[in-house]
Amino acid sequence: MKRIGVFPGSFDPFTKGHEDIVRRFIPLFDEVIVAIGVNSSKNYMFSLESRKNHIETLFKDEPSVRVEPFQTLTVDFCKEKKAQYLLRGIRNATDADYERSIAQMNFDLSGIETLFLMCDPALAPINSSIIREIKKNGGDISAFVTNDELLIIK
Repeated sequence: MKRIGVFPGSFDPFTKGHEDIVRRFIPLFDEVIVAIGVNSSKNYMFSLESRKNHIETLFKDEPSVRVEPFQTLTVDFCKEKKAQYLLRGIRNATDADYERSIAQMNFDLSGIETLFLMCDPALAPINSSIIREIKKNGGDISAFVTNDELLIIK
């Protein structure tokens, strides 16, 4: 059976921290699906097409990485893709507490395990919400995302 892991998120935007986590999971799996969650009630800064294109460009030389949007429960998406694992990155203790609760709920709902990797300490301060604020106020986000020119604001 193929080992498939799903790395879910809104990725608004996909940061260097996200990229680092995916690259570190690649050797552990036959396939890594970067799953872009779509919530119609959420107001994203960057378009879905922009986020998807950005991530696909970053991993164009990694045949085991796929990028797919989804609008269901994350565990339902995992079941649909026959993924056995949810993949998450942890930046700090706050993330660990939050992610542990979600991981337990996901396991209770589906039996799907969540695997965690600690973020590279140099990338730990990077946060998508803060990056959106910097961009919204005319700041340069190139230190926090790769290929920021691919990110088109809605």
